[in-house]
Amino acid sequence: MPERDDVIAGLPRDEILAGKRPGAGLPDTEPPSVDPRRLRAERLSRVRAMMAEQGYAALLLFDPNNQRYASGSRNMFGYFLRNSTRYLYVPAEGPLILFEYPQSAHVSEVLETIGEVRSSKVVWSSVRGADRDTARPFAEEVADLVKAHAGGERRVGLDRCFHSLALALGDAGLEALDCNQDMIRARRVKTADEIACLELSMAASEAAVADLAAAIRPGVTEQELFATMYGQVIARGGEMIETRLLSSGPRTNPWFNEASARRVRPGELVAVDTDTIGCFGYYSDFSRTFFCGPGRPTGEQKTLYRMAFEQVSHNAALLGPGVGFREVAEKAWTIPDRYAERRYTSVVHGCGMHGEAPFIPHLRDFDRYGTEGVLEPGMVLCVESYIGEVGGREGVKLEDELVITERGAERISRFPFDDALLDPSV
Repeated sequence: MPERDDVIAGLPRDEILAGKRPGAGLPDTEPPSVDPRRLRAERLSRVRAMMAEQGYAALLLFDPNNQRYASGSRNMFGYFLRNSTRYLYVPAEGPLILFEYPQSAHVSEVLETIGEVRSSKVVWSSVRGADRDTARPFAEEVADLVKAHAGGERRVGLDRCFHSLALALGDAGLEALDCNQDMIRARRVKTADEIACLELSMAASEAAVADLAAAIRPGVTEQELFATMYGQVIARGGEMIETRLLSSGPRTNPWFNEASARRVRPGELVAVDTDTIGCFGYYSDFSRTFFCGPGRPTGEQKTLYRMAFEQVSHNAALLGPGVGFREVAEKAWTIPDRYAERRYTSVVHGCGMHGEAPFIPHLRDFDRYGTEGVLEPGMVLCVESYIGEVGGREGVKLEDELVITERGAERISRFPFDDALLDPSV
């Protein structure tokens, strides 16, 4: 590791690197209740098991989610979601090398997973019109690393990058392959520490949604409600919200309208999907639909809500270890024909650092979107429902997050459903 000051974030450097103060120097990336070194080591072990299975000599990870999974390193997360110029070199054995944004090496040098931090060869290359000029030195440096570490192996996995970089790696004598689906598969089963992170992230997001629910009143705009939730996500240590899926009244049907300046009116529904990359980089993903008073929900609103609740409850009860993906699709709650056209595409989808594997669609969509497989202990899944019909005034979005255990499935999301909307009386 490069020479640097003996004090990091006000604490002795040797204590941090020796793990005597777990998480010190990175207080917002791992909870104090989790052993951060174990969390990082077990994730990296799964990455390397995948590498051995697929025959990769090394990986080059540009996606900040994959970088964080493999090393625990995070830097300007949103920026690097769109700007693929920071990359992590993961050899089959030995310390990782991070090719970092200028002047920010100190952000990740405290991590025991990072053996060396170098400057990225391709930072700012596009904005200065130098993509072609930087591709060759980038590839030559990577090829030298592979030659030194891999004993003649040439297969290198890339999760994403500029096309010119992949071509340059080939010109440098390497076999560059897309490894993103392999990374997603390696991440599909969560460790015990990851599940703890997911639960803590969910608790923070539930608190943010509680603040949102308390702010629902006639005249408030969708954007104001979304800002309430987003602000509380950040205040509680969350990272970012991937979507703006909050809508009201007629904008709840069809689903996927994003928050607007529309003002909520009395007697309308307000629906939200959290889609939050929350605390410690872990996703918290659940949906709720609320009623804006004064007054009482209509019979139609209650019917929509009860069907969505029944769909989530029925499909959650299907989940357990050893259950096949196709079996879930075959036994899933039957959507009435009048609501089928606007169904949510997935019955369930995986959850980790974002929406992940597996993805289980409805049976009618299985041949197009589905894949064969079985549920395993440690998988975290989101059970989805959207009920709304073409020509209908409103729709209801509900979703819960669960973890597969040895005995069945347990809810991670615990935010209550709306008793007024579940009330069968008219």
